[in-house]
Amino acid sequence: MDAVAAQPAVDGSLGELVRQERKKQGLTLAQLGKLTGYSAAQVSRYERGISPLTDVTVLRRFADALGLRPQTLGLTAPPEIRHGHAIGPTAAYPRFPRPTLAGTARPGDGEDPVRRRKLLANLAVTAAAAVGAPILPSGTKPTGDDTAVGKVLVARVRDAMLGLHTDIAAPSRAVLRADLARAFTDFHACNYGSLAARLPRLICAAHARATGGDADGLLAHSYLLATRMLIKLDEQQLGWMAADRARQTAEATGEPLLVAEAARQLAVLARKAEWHEQALLIALSAADHPALRGGQPALAAQRGLLIQSAAYTAARTGDAAGMRELTGEAAAIARQLGPAAVLRDHGGGFSPTTVQLHLISAENSAGDPAAALAAAKAVVPGSLPSTERRARYYTDVATAFARWNRRDECTRALLAAEHHAPEETHARPAVRSLVSGLLVSGRTTGELRGLAARVGVLS
Repeated sequence: MDAVAAQPAVDGSLGELVRQERKKQGLTLAQLGKLTGYSAAQVSRYERGISPLTDVTVLRRFADALGLRPQTLGLTAPPEIRHGHAIGPTAAYPRFPRPTLAGTARPGDGEDPVRRRKLLANLAVTAAAAVGAPILPSGTKPTGDDTAVGKVLVARVRDAMLGLHTDIAAPSRAVLRADLARAFTDFHACNYGSLAARLPRLICAAHARATGGDADGLLAHSYLLATRMLIKLDEQQLGWMAADRARQTAEATGEPLLVAEAARQLAVLARKAEWHEQALLIALSAADHPALRGGQPALAAQRGLLIQSAAYTAARTGDAAGMRELTGEAAAIARQLGPAAVLRDHGGGFSPTTVQLHLISAENSAGDPAAALAAAKAVVPGSLPSTERRARYYTDVATAFARWNRRDECTRALLAAEHHAPEETHARPAVRSLVSGLLVSGRTTGELRGLAARVGVLS
């Protein structure tokens, strides 16, 4: 089909232009989706601006499918082909800067390796001092109050990522897989003291074992878990570094679930940085990737997790209608999969119950605490797949009560979270922020002051 011109969209948006041209040619959403490789739902999101049309690869697909000149969609001429390869940048989702401390010098690069190791060691000591976290032997479980556990965990993960532990042996893959399973168990149980000893050691050992390749994804899984933990502890800068390594190692395995989960973590970090357009693009593009269309329950669940992430981002932009539409799409996938939680180690589990749990957070972010509490009533905390998920439930309920200025109920919800997961409740910055707000916004009780002391807000 020869490329043709198209009239400018009424509202000037590329999505509206695509919609007008599709209707002009008598194509349904499903038919255009088949031509472009996207689902009908994804095409609809592009047309309505829920998913921004900014990626060059996506725009070229629509231009080719509709027979439009590339310039009509703001593109330059088609890329030059040399030796069978297109010359020019293409990507499935936006690439972020590689971490400046991720690499190490190689022989012949002109850098003294002894000097480099000293430099990294000094950097780690300085960073640890800045957060008040002691550098402890990697095999030692931290002791003392729970408020320090998060700092110790961050410090040790950082050291492992910087390659400061050179005395880590490379056990067999069977041993590493068992250690990874125990690390996930620690995470789901909110046993962060144990995780602070296990996860850094796992990262170092997986690096040592992956010198010949990471075919079974041990290193990718380790970095994905580290990213989730760093996001939870609000360590975004180090989280970007871990997420980028998770992406690189996941892509090296070629495993669709790992690649998609790495994209989801990048979308979460982009959302936290308030890069909402990029966060939506990352999550929804990854959700509609053909690799997740294999019909397996795990692949469908991963699509659901990515759509959930996009829903949360829509809520953060104030688009409550878009958030609920995307949540409904995720819920439909969950209903098809049944009541059992799928992908517990990827995104905390995906099921109708976890979708409802996610809706509580999303309604809070959309600024509707009443809707958040209504969503919470539909969740039975005991049906959630892990301690970590139950702690999130009570923290989200506390957030809704705080937004509604129902202080006593907020305190009771936080105490329930503490009962289920004391280490998580004491270590999370989000909880400390809630407790600080309660202390300054009105009268205090003995229960509140005791909680404030335990989370480190009051000495």
